[in-house]
Amino acid sequence: MEISRSLLFLRKFFHKPKQVGSIWPSSPFLSQKMVKHVPWEQIHSVAELGSGTGAITASIQSHAANTTKVFLFEKDEVMKNMLQKEYPDFMCHTNALTLKRTIVEEGLTGLDCVISGLPFFNFPKEMRAALIHQVLKALRPGGYFIAFQYSLQMRKELSDVFQIEKIDFVPINIPPAFVYICRKR
Repeated sequence: MEISRSLLFLRKFFHKPKQVGSIWPSSPFLSQKMVKHVPWEQIHSVAELGSGTGAITASIQSHAANTTKVFLFEKDEVMKNMLQKEYPDFMCHTNALTLKRTIVEEGLTGLDCVISGLPFFNFPKEMRAALIHQVLKALRPGGYFIAFQYSLQMRKELSDVFQIEKIDFVPINIPPAFVYICRKR
């Protein structure tokens, strides 16, 4: 099963490399680092952007309370359908640019946390700005934004909008990644 997910991810990367961002799903080391800094006992709602084949989703599921509202956003229809089957209690959506509207439609005014696997630097500047704006609008004050990237190129752009509390390096991932732990001011 795990090999077939990895092969699906690889195939999707070769089809749309700028959208997928990597040749391989996130490693367990990266997945754990993504959820490690989240105070799960205080999290009632969380969104994951770019859920892919569910590597980080599995870590979210193992940490979130049964009552936590979880929103998954995955643009690729095959991966999204796979996520819906594997995580039937999570709400699956296609477009992260509708994040704020989606949570409002579900009766929420703000999220406690947004976790992102989106390859921000692969996107055009306008799309990056729109996605970051969606995250900012969707988070409650003091909410967490945790994102991994394959370089430090997003540091300035993220620090202009969020308080970056820490950046962790995860060498055991293909490729190695940086995890930005940010808070909404």
